[in-house]
Amino acid sequence: MKQKFLSDLSANSLQVVINQCCGLGIFYVLSTYLDKTNFGEINWSLAVLLTLFGIVACGIDQVFVRRIASGHNEKAVLSVYIFHVLFSGFLVYSLLLIGEFIFPSFFQKHNLLLLLGIGKLMIFFSTPFKQLATGMAKFRPLLYMSVCSNILRSIALLVLAGINQLTLSAIIIIFIAGDLSELLLSFFITHHIIKIPVTLQWNKKDYAGLVKESLPQLGVAVFTSFIARFDWILLGLISSNIILANYSFAYKIFEVATLPMLVVAPVLIPRFIKIFHPGAATLPKDKINDLFVFLRIEMVIASLVALVLNILWIPVIDFLTNGNYGSVNSLTILLLSATMPFLYLNNFLWTINFAKGRLQMIFYVFAVTFLVNIVATTLLIPLYSAIGAAVAYGLTIISQSILYLYQTRIDGLKKNSFCVLLCPLCALASGISASVLFTNTWLQLFSALFLFLLLVIITVQLRLSDWMVVKRIAAR
Repeated sequence: MKQKFLSDLSANSLQVVINQCCGLGIFYVLSTYLDKTNFGEINWSLAVLLTLFGIVACGIDQVFVRRIASGHNEKAVLSVYIFHVLFSGFLVYSLLLIGEFIFPSFFQKHNLLLLLGIGKLMIFFSTPFKQLATGMAKFRPLLYMSVCSNILRSIALLVLAGINQLTLSAIIIIFIAGDLSELLLSFFITHHIIKIPVTLQWNKKDYAGLVKESLPQLGVAVFTSFIARFDWILLGLISSNIILANYSFAYKIFEVATLPMLVVAPVLIPRFIKIFHPGAATLPKDKINDLFVFLRIEMVIASLVALVLNILWIPVIDFLTNGNYGSVNSLTILLLSATMPFLYLNNFLWTINFAKGRLQMIFYVFAVTFLVNIVATTLLIPLYSAIGAAVAYGLTIISQSILYLYQTRIDGLKKNSFCVLLCPLCALASGISASVLFTNTWLQLFSALFLFLLLVIITVQLRLSDWMVVKRIAAR
């Protein structure tokens, strides 16, 4: 089991690293070779499309993973899920086509929406194959499925940029071709490597059962989709593409900085399901304590990443972007990175409650979080633009943490959750002290890292015995 965990973790780590590096490379090329107006328009269109397809996923993707991990018939469940994505995907794109005739002036202004929508539709169609691999813990095939599009896009963009042939039309073609290749490869791997026959057989009873089980997740899917990109959409509508370009650049780097969480999260889901599913026995106290140690380690990692990100932000980003996206986003990235420990906490608690089957509770948490996000974003963006969007995002994530802490039933959780505040405070104290002591960026970085490590050891947030706990978790 330990070797399987490490193999899964390494495959998933490689997938996340490749995707994040390629995504960052794509983002960098676009931000460098496009003016901020076109760059902002591409980001706005992608935000709208990801929101729409996230909504019509209806939360079935997560329930599908849960069913596969619990031992349901893969072929039958996959067939039902494929039917859903085909029907809902074509429905969304048809509505966009109809919208072009009803609101021609809007679609003339946002003319990239339908073109980029073709690619995102292909990615949406590939979802069942990737989720099947996740549920079956086939992380090696998942690696190949997930990196195909980003690798092809990044190579094509770099080649065209190198020969000064990178145009907006070429970028759109590259995006569509990359997304189509991911769909075709995912189909091939599922059928020939994972060896699950890909069929489309209508079964009203099975589909109704899957939808019924997913109903609590439907609300979660809607709320999550809006929370993830509502600030981008609103900035593009009431502000300008230039402001959206600045904010989306900072947000993208912030997303890349959450890489450790992205690596671990998919690997933990099938294992947490085996530990916490409704029929499982009561957890022994030592296993509960191991989970809290794991949470504490996550808080140390999240705070450390946020510390490094803020120290290096202005000198590194301004150097890489010729002064376009560094200083202008310094406060934005500070506000966004401050939420990083809370993101880790939310993912940890969501995984536990999802594994327990507490979908209705998760729905209520996301419903309240969604309302907080809508109100905060609507009030703050018109007043403070990108800074308002970052503050609204922070309020949203922190309110979600509070709700999860209140609703999650694990003995000792509230007592052991203080690390979500203590570790960031150690990082803040280290960063401020380093900036007061030194003016050189690299001296600030090394001194801040030393001070942070010292503080987390003094406050017992990091212990020598933690490594043994990580090994025990890996062995399950």
